[in-house]
Amino acid sequence: MNTVDTDTYTIDIMDAIKSNNYNIYFEDSLGELKQFIANGRYSRFFVLTDENTAKYCLPLLRERLGNPDNFDIIEINAGEESKDIDFCIGVWKMLIDFGADRQSLLINLGGGVISDLGGFAASTFKRGIDFVHVPTTLLSQVDASVGGKTGIDIDSIKNIIGTFTQPKAVFIEDEFLKTLPARQILSGTAEMLKHGLICDADYWNELKASDLSNTTAGLIYKSVAIKNKVVLEDPHEKNIRKSLNFGHTIGHAVETYSLINDKDSLSHGEAIAIGMICEAYLSYKKTGLSAEELQEITQVLTNLYPGYNLKAANNDTLLEYMLKDKKNQNGKINCTLLSAIGQFTIDNICTDEELLEGLSYYTNL
Repeated sequence: MNTVDTDTYTIDIMDAIKSNNYNIYFEDSLGELKQFIANGRYSRFFVLTDENTAKYCLPLLRERLGNPDNFDIIEINAGEESKDIDFCIGVWKMLIDFGADRQSLLINLGGGVISDLGGFAASTFKRGIDFVHVPTTLLSQVDASVGGKTGIDIDSIKNIIGTFTQPKAVFIEDEFLKTLPARQILSGTAEMLKHGLICDADYWNELKASDLSNTTAGLIYKSVAIKNKVVLEDPHEKNIRKSLNFGHTIGHAVETYSLINDKDSLSHGEAIAIGMICEAYLSYKKTGLSAEELQEITQVLTNLYPGYNLKAANNDTLLEYMLKDKKNQNGKINCTLLSAIGQFTIDNICTDEELLEGLSYYTNL
């Protein structure tokens, strides 16, 4: 059984959270960004966006920064399909064309794809230039922007190439969430629910009782604080940071399958919700999660997220995706599971039969 002490996150909602040598700002975050740029004395700065954030979020950023003239925009296509080496090369080439030097700053304005790709591009360009995250989706605010993971996908294997490189700061602006459809809010909510399941039963209960279609700044703050505390204790995922992978072994496989086969593919959060249900069942079978808590988790997640027809998926294909997961050990599929709501257990090797049983639990709901 593993736990993380989260008592220390009950601090003023307006305070910045101190992470691994950088701050995560909440109140007047874009004002803080303006001051950060001025203090950094950067030669130039660049804003990485996709077409959605360029339309809905870039105007607010320009306004809050005072419409500066010493920056350029790099825009990519929206969606997970852009998080690959070809688009990364495109970002590098744009930085070269715009004359970026090692005193330049890259601002990643967008969701998880922008955070992951932009962080990776910056961490490798000229052996590393400074970058900051301005996450514009709930998912990126509570997950991708915090913790220093950067990465790109290859052959639909998520985040298989990447680095651990910390941003210089993160600026969380809840104004951006008003531009999101309800489905994207629920996608981010899945990671918040995961935080409660692995570390804090009280937070899980608070989320259950909340209107999750209208996520409050206080709940976002708590999720960021929980993830940050885990990351500070284990920045390079050697031990307890693996707790954050709950639901992701099966969830990433389902997400990859959907990206390849569905016209309207699952969001990250929808796939992770499926993964959490399957891995909660494995927790019941392997690590002591009670039948009552399995039922509770299943009910909460199935009430929030639409059902998905996994019966059409080829089990061998899903297992193949799981075998390529970067978390595996010695060719064996490795899962984070629960011993109870709020308590995790890491490094659980699961057999093909067990994983298929977890998938079967979901398909038979």
